[in-house]
Amino acid sequence: MKIWHQSFTVLEDLGPYREALEKHFARVARPDTEIVLHGMHAGTYRTNYPGTDIRHTALQHFHSTQFMLGAIQAERSGYDVYAISTLPEPGLREIRALVDIPVVGYGESAMLTSCMLGARFGVLVFIDALADLVAKNAEGHGLASRFAGAMPVGFTFNDVLAAFSDPAPLIERFRASARKLIERGAEVIIPGEAPMNVLLAMNGVNEVDGVPVLDSLASWIKQAEAMADLRKHCGISPCRKGYFNELPPADRVNEILAFYGLDRLLPAC
Repeated sequence: MKIWHQSFTVLEDLGPYREALEKHFARVARPDTEIVLHGMHAGTYRTNYPGTDIRHTALQHFHSTQFMLGAIQAERSGYDVYAISTLPEPGLREIRALVDIPVVGYGESAMLTSCMLGARFGVLVFIDALADLVAKNAEGHGLASRFAGAMPVGFTFNDVLAAFSDPAPLIERFRASARKLIERGAEVIIPGEAPMNVLLAMNGVNEVDGVPVLDSLASWIKQAEAMADLRKHCGISPCRKGYFNELPPADRVNEILAFYGLDRLLPAC
């Protein structure tokens, strides 16, 4: 099985994070699963941190184009699953109506898994503006009644990068924020952004005061593997009826990519 991992970061700018992802994926995925890491194009952001763009809905919409192009390339290159590895899940609905391979979202898979572990889940984020988007996505996934809320975790992306060499202080700050979310009724804690998730997972943080801390990346991998298995062994595929599900003609997709000059941005496979 071959999974296209799509990050919202420029992975070439984030060596320690990329290395942590590769090690974590190798530990969690099945031996026959290959996860190929892909990030955004070099120069997409002003710095190595996408958060200043992600917090604006219009800029995130522009950037979602790269996710759609990645999905097209993944299908053309024979990947079994296209997996969005970022909490905002840019273009998730549109991508599912664009390609005919399973498409897995990081936030959605975490929320669905959380519903099997506790009655209500909460999300901790270091991009505080994402709290509104997380609530909207939970509603869109049909899980508003299971959502205990999203809160800022109290540290930043750069704090997470620094903590790969000294994690203990940041982990304690995470635990303190998780306790506040537990007081709001959360029975499962989702570490929102993937860099925070992989740092916690590699340091064995899987609960706070008896409340599970979900490894969202592991859930994302296992759901990707399951969707590929259902497709291969059972013939299960997405609904293709209605406005939000019907696939457009492939030749028209190619024409539109050429018209907008987007074909030159198709990523390497």
